[in-house]
Formats: sequence, C-alpha cells, structure tokens
Amino acid sequence: MGTAEPGSRLPSVRELTARHQASPVTVAEAIRQLVAEGLIEVRSGKGTFVAAQPAERRTPDLSWQTVALGPSLPGEGDMQALLALPPAGAIPLSGGYLDAELQPAAALGAALSRAARQPASWQRGPTEGREDLRAWFAREAGAGLRADDMVICPGGQAALSTALRALTTPGDTVLVESPTYLGALAAARAAGLRVVPVPVDADGVLPDQLAAAFARTGARLFYCQPLHANPHGATLAGHRRAHVAGAVREAGAFLIEDDYARDLAIDGEAPPPLAANDPDGHVVYLRSLTKAAAPGLRVAAIGARGPAGARLRAARLLDDFFVAGPLQQATVEFVTSPAWSRHRRALRAALRTRREALLVALSRHLPDLAPQPIPRGGLHLWTRLPDGADDVALATAAATEGVIVFPGRPWYAAEPPAAYLRLTYAAAPPDQMDEAIRRLARALHKASPR
Repeated sequence: MGTAEPGSRLPSVRELTARHQASPVTVAEAIRQLVAEGLIEVRSGKGTFVAAQPAERRTPDLSWQTVALGPSLPGEGDMQALLALPPAGAIPLSGGYLDAELQPAAALGAALSRAARQPASWQRGPTEGREDLRAWFAREAGAGLRADDMVICPGGQAALSTALRALTTPGDTVLVESPTYLGALAAARAAGLRVVPVPVDADGVLPDQLAAAFARTGARLFYCQPLHANPHGATLAGHRRAHVAGAVREAGAFLIEDDYARDLAIDGEAPPPLAANDPDGHVVYLRSLTKAAAPGLRVAAIGARGPAGARLRAARLLDDFFVAGPLQQATVEFVTSPAWSRHRRALRAALRTRREALLVALSRHLPDLAPQPIPRGGLHLWTRLPDGADDVALATAAATEGVIVFPGRPWYAAEPPAAYLRLTYAAAPPDQMDEAIRRLARALHKASPR
C-alpha cells in the first residue's frame, strides 16, 4: 500500500480475503479505517482506489497579524484568568459563580423545559425583551423605573458594556471605585475610556473624593456597586447615599448602579437600590440574575429614563437584537414562582455557612489575613497580605499547592495601596475550606521574602 500510486485500484474484498486468509468482516473493517484516514477512496460501481495525497503542508505564517492587530487591550489576560476553570484536584477560592450544589438547576431546568415546548416562545418578541420580565426587574429596582425603561440583556457583563458605549464616546473619562469589578475595568478600556479611580473605605466610596474627581476630570459617568461591592465587599453607608447622589447631580453626570448582589445578602436586609430614589434620572440601573442563580442563566436588565434609556435600548439592538425567547420565558416563570423565594432563603443560609467556614479556617491557619470588617453579603472576602508580599506571586504559588485564589492587583485602575487577595467562599463546599487555607498557608510561607 505504501508504494502504490495514487489512483491505483485495490483488489476486491474477495481477493484480499483469500490473499491474507482473513475474514470478510476483518477486511471490510480495514477498508473502512483506511477510508476514514483518507488513504483510500471508494468509487461507487468502480471499486476501491488509492487516494491522492495532499501536497506537503507548509507551516502557516500568522506573524503578519501582530502588525495588523496592534497592541492587545489591557486586562484581557486577567479576565481570562478570572473565568478559567480550576484544574482537577484544586480547591477553588476564586471565581464569580455559585458552586453547582448551590444552583437551583432542577427548578431552572423544569422552567426551561416547559418554555421550550411552547411554540410561541421561539418566535420573535419585542427587541427590548418580554414586558412581564421587564416589569419584574423594574419593580425590583423600586419606584423610580417602569417596564418601558428597561431592556433585557444576555448577562450583566453585556449590559455593562452596552451602558459604557451608549453613554460615552472614546476618550471620555469614567470614574470607578478603587478597587472595583475587574470586568468593569476591562469593558471601560475596551470602549476607549480613560479610567480614574476614586478611593473607598468600609462605608463605600468617599463622597468628597468623588466630588473632587468629577471637578478635576470633567467626567460625566461614575460606575459603582453600592451593595457588597466586588471585590472589597463594602456597602455604601446610609449617611453617604445622599452625598454621593448630590455629587453626581452637581456634576450633571450619570451613575451606573451595578446591583449584582441584590440577592446575595447574608446578614440583615439589603438597603433599597439608589435607583429607587432618583427623581431626575441620574441613575442607570443594572441587575443580573446570573450570580445568584447559575452561570447559564445569562439574563440581566439595564434601565434608565429619558434619552439615556433610549440610547441604551438602541445600543442593545445593535449588539444582538434580543435575548432568546425560551430563556426569557423560563426566567420570568422562575422568578415569579415560589421556587425563587425558596432558593434565596436556602442560598442565604448556605453562603453564611461557607463564609463562616472560610473565616474559621483563616483564624486557625492565617489569622493575620482575616478581614475586618466582615462583609455582610456577596461572595468574597478581601484580605490584605503582609507588607512586602507579592499577591501575584502568591496566587501562582497557591495554584502549585492546589488552591486557586485571585490576586488583588488587577482590581485597581491605578497602583494598589497594598497587596490583597480575593478569596471566594461560594465556589467550594465548607468542608474543603480548612484544607484550602492550609494549602494557601504553605504557599504564603514559600512565597514570603526571606
């Protein structure tokens, strides 16, 4: 076979069977395998022939793309690392989604199955999303927004990217909390915006610093997470809410309120959204269900009043027309059923248990890393490392020990004031927390400067 010329006809199955004293089944199977490998071809009514071999393939030269594309956007690698799946055997203390044990998969699956069986759900609906789903999001935002102000989006990141592009032009300045959500930094830079950080403390963003940043930069947009901010966990204190709103109003600016943690409260009840007390339309409200339900429930809403709302709706239309009908129908069925309330109650209890397990493990093995104050909700602890520690090097060392953590440096728009780690308690079961922190302690010991 190796010396046969392309196009040469092979003997028949009967001849091959007699020549090699093999069964017809064995010969037929050998022919099927050679056809699958492209070495021979069967021509109907003519027989089996040696296939023509392709010319020797050269190694592709893709180097020209480096010049054509130019420099990559800052933060792309950080986002990929944040969303990477943990390797087998590693304990994840990183990630932004619930552990599979905490997800309401059965209820979601049942709702989606029912929606998929309804032909109407597969038809084209309003581009801004189902009216009943938009109305639910509007009610959740308080009295400030109506269903007509909302647009359904395929997840919070898509909604945020839309808002940044719709409300700014490349070269504009956006103010952010420092530290802030890594995905917001990446989306802002992708939109060509200049990102300016505003410091925070345990009570949220500092209003005086926010007002000064508006005055110095001329910014017309401030992105923040007033409730259990990611990564630092602070909630904007009641005595600061009016001052923050006043700074935004005085600057004639918009405030994007990323209310990702509305369903992730652990201790006490969450304060109402800033959008609930926004008479003049400065707040652009964003709410996602993904964090509190499941990664596959890529459903969020963003809303604003007046011309800003119209621009958001137009921008979403250009991005992807609309969110799939069956997913919208399943979502509205789920969040308006008793299953949603049951899930939220169970989730609160489970997150409290996991947070406590992580805090106990820290107090036992790494007491200097125990955060103060303890966040009252969300998915993460924000821990300061000892002076001189390298958070990026520690995260790398921790991975070699079999525990995945995320360094603090990428969450800052400018230089970080110290080294931090973000430790997630929602991604691993409580009985693994002690071992996870043991591994982290070994990594810290190895990575510490001698």
